[in-house]
Amino acid sequence: MNFNYGRLSSVSVKGKARYGAITDKGFIDLAARFESTWPTLRHAIENNALEQLRDASLGLREDLPLSGLTFLSPIPDPEKIICVGVNYPDRNEEYKDGQAAPQNPSLFPRFLRSFVGHETPLSRPPESPQLDYEGEVVLVIGKGGRRIPEGTALDHIAAVTLCNEGTIRDWVRHAKFNVTQGKNFDGTGAIGPWLVPFKDESQIADIELTTRVNGIVRQQDRTSRMIFPFRRLISYISTFTTLAPGDVIVTGTPTGAGARMDPPVWLKPGDIVEVEGDGLGTLRNGVADEPVMPP
Repeated sequence: MNFNYGRLSSVSVKGKARYGAITDKGFIDLAARFESTWPTLRHAIENNALEQLRDASLGLREDLPLSGLTFLSPIPDPEKIICVGVNYPDRNEEYKDGQAAPQNPSLFPRFLRSFVGHETPLSRPPESPQLDYEGEVVLVIGKGGRRIPEGTALDHIAAVTLCNEGTIRDWVRHAKFNVTQGKNFDGTGAIGPWLVPFKDESQIADIELTTRVNGIVRQQDRTSRMIFPFRRLISYISTFTTLAPGDVIVTGTPTGAGARMDPPVWLKPGDIVEVEGDGLGTLRNGVADEPVMPP
């Protein structure tokens, strides 16, 4: 695949949502050519049209420089965003609770509003300074289904992207049994920079996933080491909920988050976080204090 033309993203141009192909030189506005057929990338995914969009961009000239747009989360309106908790061996050992790797994945939901796009700052809320990073690989579902067998699970993937699954650490302990609050502060995470259409298992089987803060590597591991491989995640999740086209599965983070440093090191305004994955590009975000309007 020519990844220079395989990168599809949702963006905002002068306040209007668009989608298109991202090249090294700029943005090819595919919405201008196809939005009557597929209003958003989610609609294109529902109709198995990502490869058609990718192919349509070949040979086209860029309509805008990258400086003329704002990246959005690539899927504008997913029905579900499901995140996986502990999914790398060293991450499990990081908890130091003496427990073996779990038999089933830990899952929790996130809301779309908790994510921004590539190159948009993460928001540190006034309620807590404990903003942390978690670099992860993301699967985007193309073909929906329920009780999907592991053997055919990868047939249900439309695209792959990256996530910084940012977390407000003290708020994941506000209740006894859940982490939802600390995982869903507005604008604390990011998805992107773009979707790479899925071709086959070799594309995702051994991705090197690296997270850097201010240029320093904090997390690094490979998807071949995941406790619950991609096939297992899709099959397991679809046991209890019907997966729909455009659904997002955030597949877990390696060891090395700021909470586990001694002492913990939280993200602060001015920091730059980069999440990089083989063949997927680099998701880059700054950090800024959330602007709070007076009551």
